[in-house]
Amino acid sequence: FLSWLLHRLHVGVGGSVVRPSKKKKKKKNRKGGGGSIVHETFMGNVEMTTIVTRRKRRGDQAALAMLNEGGRDAVTMHDNNNNSEVAAFDEDDDDDRAGSDDEETMERKRQKREILKSLADETIIDEEETVTETQFLQLTLDIPEKPLFKDDDGGLVIPQEPLVNVLRKFDGVSFSDVLAMHQQTTESKEDGTIVSKKRRYKLKTLPNYLILHLSRFKRNGFFVEKNPTIVMFPVKNFDLSSYVFPEGGRQEVPTEEQVRAMSTKELKKLLVDYGRGDVANNAIEKNELLQHCLDFVSTSLPDLLADKYDLVANITHDIPAEVGREGTKHNPLEEGSYRCHVQHKATGQWYEMQDLEVTETMPQLIGVSESYLLIFERKGAVLRNT
Repeated sequence: FLSWLLHRLHVGVGGSVVRPSKKKKKKKNRKGGGGSIVHETFMGNVEMTTIVTRRKRRGDQAALAMLNEGGRDAVTMHDNNNNSEVAAFDEDDDDDRAGSDDEETMERKRQKREILKSLADETIIDEEETVTETQFLQLTLDIPEKPLFKDDDGGLVIPQEPLVNVLRKFDGVSFSDVLAMHQQTTESKEDGTIVSKKRRYKLKTLPNYLILHLSRFKRNGFFVEKNPTIVMFPVKNFDLSSYVFPEGGRQEVPTEEQVRAMSTKELKKLLVDYGRGDVANNAIEKNELLQHCLDFVSTSLPDLLADKYDLVANITHDIPAEVGREGTKHNPLEEGSYRCHVQHKATGQWYEMQDLEVTETMPQLIGVSESYLLIFERKGAVLRNT
């Protein structure tokens, strides 16, 4: 629903209907992500490295190239495995003039053809790696399955997992299985059968407002199951710098001497690039513009470049206490209920909302709830004027 809502909002404020396509790794991203404030606010970029392992037939061309590149050693090795002695696969070795084909030459040609066919029919394992860069409006995180233990009353002891462990999917190093040992034959026979498919995610840029979706529900046959693991997360100063790999490396905060040496055009560009265009346009004198830049560089810019976030909203899903006890079967989507936590920015007070009931709550309780959707705000982020 959230993806649909963001898309409709994006289209409603004049954004493009066509979904941004995947791009090659070195292609420069479009500024703004999709031409609307919705994409500018919630859209980030991620690089996906996909490795597909296929079991397939070697093929005639590959077999011929293997023999030609390996020469006599390749053929001899193959022949020894088959208890036969054949010369290297080289057409120049044969005398094809009229009357020159004796029994030995014909036998040698026959054996060569058999070797070529045997190599071509061999089953090999081939790996293909592709790298693409795409855009996202939310990041879906898989919660690891953990064993549930019974308490003295027959209820469940809910396990806990830190959010940093769940985020390993986007650490830029770990590969996750997308399609493991699935016997799927592609359209082309030469492409073979997919044995495994794994993918690695590397975040390139993060939006000002980051949406994390914790995938708790999955369908198991005719039933819907919920993973009740509590994902613990910080409410303030959530540092994601170790998960972001920007092109050209991370930018450094300019020193006071570097800022003072900038021209008026460079000072305005510094503010505009980080969403402070209104401040740059309202400044009349250079000294006023310089002071704005010095304040911005010393206060807000370090947080912007550090990729630190504060929680602004949280949606949880709760199920009744009797769900999970022995002898009971429940659909968590039908039996459960949703609660929302939001912060009042002016006072910093957190509120819990469920239907028409609104109560105050403590941030310490939010970080250990059964969260389903998290919305973080980048520290120091300011939206552009529209």
